[in-house]
Parts: sequence; C-alpha cells; structure tokens
Amino acid sequence: MKFLIVDDSSTMRRIIKNSLKRIGFEDILEASNGKEALEIFQDADIILTDWNMPEMDGLEFVKTVRSKDKAIPILMVTTNAAKDDIVEALKNGVNNYIVKPFTPETLKEKVEAVLK
Repeated sequence: MKFLIVDDSSTMRRIIKNSLKRIGFEDILEASNGKEALEIFQDADIILTDWNMPEMDGLEFVKTVRSKDKAIPILMVTTNAAKDDIVEALKNGVNNYIVKPFTPETLKEKVEAVLK
C-alpha cells in the first residue's frame, strides 16, 4: 500500500508520515503542493492532501485527480473545519476528511474506512 502525502508544510508531512509508520504503513511518497503531486499520484494507492497550499490547492488537486482517476481513495487533511468546506470537499471527490490537529488513532480510523 503506497501513500502520497501532499502538504506544503514539511513539518505536517513528517507528522503524517510518522503517524502512518506507527500504524504499519511504510511506503510513502511526498509532494509539497498539488502541481507536484499530479506528477506522481498514479504511483500511489491512497492520497492524503492538505487544502491550503501554494501553486495548486488541495481542492483543485482533488478535482484534477478525479478527472483522471475516479477510484483512488483521497483523504483531505486540513485545518478547514467549517461544515461548508467539508461538504464542498466531499462533493468534489474526497472520500473522507480529517481536521488538524488529529491523533494517530483518528488517522488510522479514517484510512481504514476509505480502504474498506
């Protein structure tokens, strides 16, 4: 199972990566924005993306991925906690949503839910 973490914060990428490793996932790709992620997302089995990023934000990235691949699971991991944001993300093809900050347990639950 190969993960792609897309976040402009290297600290947040490291936190997510360490959390994934703690729950047993070792195969992890990283990108610092949506544009960069578009070049490698086909190599991943699941995507975890932030919303607020430079060059191409997470929502635009999700829309672009969905135009090419309807099946790959996508988790939005973001500080955007407003109900309208969550609804918009889900409407545009996100499979599940995690609000920062989060615990490794929350990450595990959400990952397992989208992989079922």
